[in-house]
Amino acid sequence: MIKLFTLLKPYRILIAVVLLLTLLQALAQLFLPYLMANIVDKGIVNGDIPYIIKIGGIMLVVAAAIVTFSILASFYSSKITMGFGKILREKMFSHVENFSLQGFDKIGTSSLITRTTNDIMQVQQVLTMILRILIMAPMMFIGGIILAFSTDPKLSFIIIAVIPIIVLAIILIAKKGMPLFKKMQKNLDRLNLVLREGLAGIRVIRSFNRMDHERKRFNEANLDFANTAIKVNKIMATVTPFMMFVLNFAIIGIIWFGSIRISNGHIQVGDLMAFIQYAMQIMFSLIMSSMMIIMIPRASISAGRINEVLESEPEIKDPEQVNQIGKLNGFVNFEQVSFSYPGAEEPVLSDISFSAKPGEVTAIIGGIGSGKSTLLNLIPRFYDVDQGAITIDGVDVREMAQTDLRKNIGYAPQKATLFTGTIADNIRYGKDTATNEEVKKAADIAQATDFISETKDGFESIVAQKGANVSGGQKQRISIARALVKKSSIYVFDDSFSALDFKTDANLRASLKEETAYSTVLMVAQRISTIVDADKIIVLDKGMLAGVGTHRELMETCLVYQEIASSQLEEEETA
Repeated sequence: MIKLFTLLKPYRILIAVVLLLTLLQALAQLFLPYLMANIVDKGIVNGDIPYIIKIGGIMLVVAAAIVTFSILASFYSSKITMGFGKILREKMFSHVENFSLQGFDKIGTSSLITRTTNDIMQVQQVLTMILRILIMAPMMFIGGIILAFSTDPKLSFIIIAVIPIIVLAIILIAKKGMPLFKKMQKNLDRLNLVLREGLAGIRVIRSFNRMDHERKRFNEANLDFANTAIKVNKIMATVTPFMMFVLNFAIIGIIWFGSIRISNGHIQVGDLMAFIQYAMQIMFSLIMSSMMIIMIPRASISAGRINEVLESEPEIKDPEQVNQIGKLNGFVNFEQVSFSYPGAEEPVLSDISFSAKPGEVTAIIGGIGSGKSTLLNLIPRFYDVDQGAITIDGVDVREMAQTDLRKNIGYAPQKATLFTGTIADNIRYGKDTATNEEVKKAADIAQATDFISETKDGFESIVAQKGANVSGGQKQRISIARALVKKSSIYVFDDSFSALDFKTDANLRASLKEETAYSTVLMVAQRISTIVDADKIIVLDKGMLAGVGTHRELMETCLVYQEIASSQLEEEETA
């Protein structure tokens, strides 16, 4: 947790102000019992009304000062805490953006969301308590003991006898609560995961009538979280009653023995009243400390989970000596490339070698699980190769800055992802400075203009979350337009035509050929009709290269390609 608090540097002055205000508040609170004792012993006993009014006025001023200090300290501590949370969330989000796809798989999206929201909130709450209690509790405790001893040393032994009991109780409760806090955060991760899957997959769930099954899954996760939270709350709920029980018995003991001390003439009534106030302040400082000690274990677990993310080194990094590149020509070369996913028994790709040139369309086809999408994901360095090298214009992609590399690649993913906003905003996601004309041209090439013009507001029509108000084919066309608006040297289309009808597919390919005449185009496709006119077709089979050539050449030489073609084309097209 201390590592995270290094992010508080911008708030050093405000922290000093809060600590000063808290210190003044503690001193003022310790001063009040002394004034009260004087009113009783000197004012009430002697019937000195002017003295009572004078000291009473001072007490009102001190009380007003306490309220003012408390309000200002709360205001500034809230400002510090909220600012700290903002900085930490920004840092986490920026760090997570640099994760490779393996990094996301390792921690899990649901867990990352929990860590960025709930875990940071836990640390924020403890930070607020530290700022408010760090000075207050020790000052009240130490000051209360000193003043209690100065009032009556013998009565102070009652307080000294009680303190170890309270400290022991706090340690036991914290020790028992720590594992439960850790379990509760894991249960919250699980709950978020089930909820996220249930909401994202609602169509599949309904289509297979699995609502009861999903409801049962959610109820189990929810019940696990609730049961753990109840156990934690039961333990925490014992703190305040136990503290009050000990406090009340301590007060009874002080009054009992204090009355004996008064009757023997050792102390006065005002001193006993002041002593009771000091005892209460000491006990309340322990109660405040106990609340902080109880919250710290949970926050430390949350801080550990946050640090786990922040300390995770991205698997894919820029080299120390970066080759500065501007506009690439687009000569892509795979040189004996092999790749395996972490923990996989066999490589996904083995010894892949081919080249793709500007002005050419290089298509990749193969059976399910043959490594087509993985191969394309290696070009923008979503993953790094295990063996071999991928070069662009003769430079290994691992020697390029990731931003420079991806700046030269227009990418349309296998699963089209749209963001909330307008259609124009989604297309401009590829190039935020794109003019309206450039946006429209990209949409024209992607065959998206027709359906966009039919919407109420055209390019300014709102896209719902995850593109829920557009069809699969419309999503793909917007995604393709987003890739085209970049005017890149290299275009990567990862099965981006699968949801298009044959006519739209043919029109899009015809428009695309003209637009990408001087660019390198690599595309994954499932349909032979989509790639039949490609300049080069790469055939993959179980991660290995099964053939390279044009459609006509492969129909004569590649058995795997012939099998794919015969399963899709009519006999006369196969001939």
